[in-house]
Amino acid sequence: MSEQKKVIATEAALQLIEKLKAKYGPLMFHQSGGCCDGSSPMCYPQGDLIIGDSDVLLGEIGGCPFYIAAAQYEYWKHTQLIIDVVPGRGGMFSLEGPEGVRFLTRSKVFE
Repeated sequence: MSEQKKVIATEAALQLIEKLKAKYGPLMFHQSGGCCDGSSPMCYPQGDLIIGDSDVLLGEIGGCPFYIAAAQYEYWKHTQLIIDVVPGRGGMFSLEGPEGVRFLTRSKVFE
């Protein structure tokens, strides 16, 4: 039995990632669990956010590294994060904002 990935993306999210990579180059994601956009992963040009000792590399989506704050990881370590796209405004610093959509984190508990 193979180990399940800790983070995956829907087809819609993968399509948006490809569109953003064409505009901005290599990307990275960070799920902070902060006060403002805690349920929305933030998308940045790769290297624009300094990754610290308290960040965990969860995996990759669309060939982009996906990090999560260690405190948030403690809450979600028994779940698979599923990155999706929905209409609306995301975090003000996340690259998808001008597209009229936002990334959204859904989850399911590992069996």
